Amino acid sequence: MNQPVVFEELAAQNGCRIGVATLASEKTLNAISLDMVNLLTPQLRKWQADPGVALVILQAQGEKAFCAGGDLQQLYRTMREHHGSPERGDIRGNRYAAEFFEHEYRLDYLIHTFGKPILCWGHGIVMGGGIGLMAGCSHRVVTEKSRLAMPEITIGLYPDVGGSWFLARMPGKTGVFLALTGAQLNAADAVFAGLADYRIAHASKQSVVDALLAQDWGHGKDAELLDRVLAGAQTASLNDGVTAFAASNLISHFDQIETLCRKPTLPEIVEGILALDTEDTWLQKAAATLRAGSPGSAWLGHALQKRVRHLSLAQVFRLEFVVSLHCAARPDFVEGIRALIIEKDQKPQWQPATLADATPEWVDVFFDDPWKKEEHPLADLGA
Repeated sequence: MNQPVVFEELAAQNGCRIGVATLASEKTLNAISLDMVNLLTPQLRKWQADPGVALVILQAQGEKAFCAGGDLQQLYRTMREHHGSPERGDIRGNRYAAEFFEHEYRLDYLIHTFGKPILCWGHGIVMGGGIGLMAGCSHRVVTEKSRLAMPEITIGLYPDVGGSWFLARMPGKTGVFLALTGAQLNAADAVFAGLADYRIAHASKQSVVDALLAQDWGHGKDAELLDRVLAGAQTASLNDGVTAFAASNLISHFDQIETLCRKPTLPEIVEGILALDTEDTWLQKAAATLRAGSPGSAWLGHALQKRVRHLSLAQVFRLEFVVSLHCAARPDFVEGIRALIIEKDQKPQWQPATLADATPEWVDVFFDDPWKKEEHPLADLGA
C-alpha cells in the first residue's frame, strides 16, 4: 500500500540535510487524512530534534493541488453513525472526529511553532486543511497556478484549522469577507492577506532546490539564507517576461470590501454582499457562494473572528476544536458533505435555513466546552 506522505532527505554541499515531506495522495488532490497527519507529526518532530537537518520542505505530488482540504469521507460516515446513536447529545461521542481534529490541530500547532525553517511550496489548489498546513510554515511560496480559499461555508463548517486566527489578522475586514464568501485567492492575494511570503514561478522549483543545496547551512542563519534564496527566485520570476502572475483582487476591491464588511451586524454585511451590482466575476462568484452557503456557518465564522482577536494561537486551537465537534454533531456539516461530495445533488437543506433563524442563543451552544480546562484534549498546547 502506498503511503499518503513520502519522506526523503537531501544532502547539502556542506553536509547538512534538508528534510522533504511530500503529500502523495494525488487522486484526492492530497486531501489531508488522519493517516497523513499521523505520518507527518512524528517525522517533523524527528527532524526538529536532529541537529543535522537545517530545514524542511513541505510539498505535494501532482500539478493540480498542494492540498484541497480535509479527507471528509470517513468523517461523514462517523457523523452519520453518531447522529443515530444514543450519544448524539455528547460531542465527545464521535471518537473518530475527536481524534481527527485533535491530531490535525496538534500537527498544525507543531508547524506554527517549529524550531527550524519550513518551506511550503503551495502550488495549485490550497484550501481548508491545506491552508491549515501552509499557514504556519515559516516560508510560504505560491505560484502562478496557486488558488487558495477557505470555502467551509459551502459544506456547513466554518474556517477552522486556525482560520479564525489568521482571517482575523488580515488587512482590514478582508478576513470577514473571505469567511463569508469562500472567495478564491491568487498568488498576489495570498501575499497581501498574509497567507504567503513569496511568488515564484512553478517552473523554477528545481532551481530553488538546487540553490538551497548549495547554501552553507548550520551557522544560526538558516532562515536568513532561505529568505535570500526565495527572494532571488521571486525577483527572477516576476521579471522573466514569461510567468503571468495575476493582479490582486483583494487589493483592487479593498475599499469596497471595507465598506461592505464594516457594517455593525452580520445581517447588514450579508445583505450588502448579496445586493452587489457588479460586472466583476470574482465578486459575482463570492456573492453566489454566500447565497448558497450555510447561514449557520456564516454566523459561526463571523462570531469566531470577533472572539479570537485577543487570544493566543493555542487558545484559538482549543476553542476551534470544541466548535468543530459541535459542527460534527449538528445537521449542517453532514448535510453539506452529503450534498456537495457524497450525493452531489448541490441542494443542501440547511438548518437554520436563514440568518434570521440563527439566534444568538443558537450560536452560543457551539462554544459549550464539555471538558474541564485541564482535561481539554489540547490543554498542553502552548504550555
